Parts: sequence; C-alpha cells; structure tokens
Amino acid sequence: MTFPSRTRDDVTILEPSGKITIGRGDIALRDSVDQIMTDGSNKIVVDFRKVTRMDSSGMAELVAAFKRVTESGGQVKLLRLPSNIRDVLTITQIAQVFDIFDDEDEAVGSF
Repeated sequence: MTFPSRTRDDVTILEPSGKITIGRGDIALRDSVDQIMTDGSNKIVVDFRKVTRMDSSGMAELVAAFKRVTESGGQVKLLRLPSNIRDVLTITQIAQVFDIFDDEDEAVGSF
C-alpha cells in the first residue's frame, strides 16, 4: 500500500489519507516517500488534509522520512495539518523541524 501523489512544478505532493499508525499507515508513508525518491524527486510536500489520526509510529516515520530526504539534499514540508496532529507535533517539538503551510501555493513556492 502506498499513498497517492502528484507533481506540481518539480515538487511531489504526497496525499496520505486515513490513519498513519503502527503496522500499516507508517509503512505506507515509508514506502511512498521511498518511491518518490526512487523516481528522482527530493522536494516533497505531505498534504495531511485527509489524515484523521497519527500515532507515535507515524510520527517516527515522518521524522525518518525527513532525515532520508534531507540527507539526499532535499526537503520535506507539511501542508494542512489537522489541529489534533498539529498539537501533537507541537508538544513533541517535531513541528520545529518542518516548514508547515496551510496553503498549497505557498508550500510549493517555498522550494
């Protein structure tokens, strides 16, 4: 299972949906980011608009993806975080690592 993605300019927008939780969603996130990188993109926006929940495994995978992409010279940015996920990322200070946007044009333009 992977999440759908689309390309806008030279930025890949990953569009996960549902739960990014242990055993399924975290693996789908990893596989999706790895596929995007295999396809040659290292400018990634993760659009959380359709994500309903993310647990600690999902957060760990998000950080791991950030590390892999950054090490390849790229960037991962977050888009449209639901308030429950934004709050958890803020409390855990993971939000400090990412550029976070509410507008897709701004997210894509920030590269």
